Amino acid sequence: MDNSFPEIKTFFGFGCMRLPMNGSEVDIEQFKDMADYFIENGFNYFDTAHGYIDGKSEKAIKVVVSDRYSRDKFLLTDKLTEPYFKTEEDIRPFFQSQLDACGVEYFDFYLMHAQNAGNFEHFKKCRAYETAFDLKKEGKIRHVGLSFHDSPEVLDKILTTYPEVEIVQIQFNYMDYEDPGVQSRRCLEVCRKHGKPVIVMEPVKGGNLVNIPEAAQKVFEDLGDGLSNASYAIRFAASQEGIRIVLSGMSDFAQMKDNVSFMKDFKPLDEREQAAITKVTEIFMGIDTIPCTSCHYCVEQNHCPMNIDIPGIFSCFNKVKMYNDMGQKGFYNNVLTSGDKGKASACIECGGCEEACPQHLEIRALLKEAAEVLES
Repeated sequence: MDNSFPEIKTFFGFGCMRLPMNGSEVDIEQFKDMADYFIENGFNYFDTAHGYIDGKSEKAIKVVVSDRYSRDKFLLTDKLTEPYFKTEEDIRPFFQSQLDACGVEYFDFYLMHAQNAGNFEHFKKCRAYETAFDLKKEGKIRHVGLSFHDSPEVLDKILTTYPEVEIVQIQFNYMDYEDPGVQSRRCLEVCRKHGKPVIVMEPVKGGNLVNIPEAAQKVFEDLGDGLSNASYAIRFAASQEGIRIVLSGMSDFAQMKDNVSFMKDFKPLDEREQAAITKVTEIFMGIDTIPCTSCHYCVEQNHCPMNIDIPGIFSCFNKVKMYNDMGQKGFYNNVLTSGDKGKASACIECGGCEEACPQHLEIRALLKEAAEVLES
């Protein structure tokens, strides 16, 4: 693993896109317990963005972390996201609003968020990278980086255009390692080529590598070591050359405790564990599921005009496919599509969700497929 940025105490980070919730609000008390346990065990890296949990993630960071710990006890990453600036003049006021929301005077890392071929042109036009570099000179940013969702060729173009970028965040897990839509391995190789340390997001693919099919579960259980499914996924990512930190979005204290148990004294995967992951990958590839990570970008950034809970519907669909869990149809009809919430069949095919999807899913077509299964 990469040893750049020695201020990062360990190779494990707290991703705050998914936090413990009470209904629609962050469970502040449980988040406090989790943050305290995280810091007490020697970890110090927190990652957020303005759009996470409809703006509630940044505010929760202030209450739980910034207001309760001295600034030298934690590192904080935030991001510049396309929907929140239209011109170069919009960036600094937005950036200041993020500092205020998080209760800090500077960000340790500031990332150009969810870069791809389309929005990169907007970032260039608005001189977003140049503004971030200027903010670094002013001491309001310690390190400038980017998070990325596109092809290796696009990543190579961005890093060639802006060699001053110091670190890159990519989606990386054992299911996406050779996936033609994500190309995790090749994106990591581009980062190595440019000498950029890597932050890993989605190491458990939005929970899809935790709740796994029965046949895959048996493969890990046969190892006989008693470790969690998350441990194999997160350690797979952390075992790769060039990885500086692996983020985990933890939704409750039990997940925090489990993650800390195997990352505090990190050990790379051994040959038996790596062979097991290869078998599990093959099992997953034989099941026709939707590779949605439940990031909610499709609904949070574009606000579906039909109020369709796209990630929730895809989760129901996948559970039917993986476990033949027909009880999901009841959950779909009684919870996910109750009140003013739209069914999958209500999609008007505006395409806003697909523009926001970092997985580049053909959501409109997939909603039709989900409707056939869940509404039959």
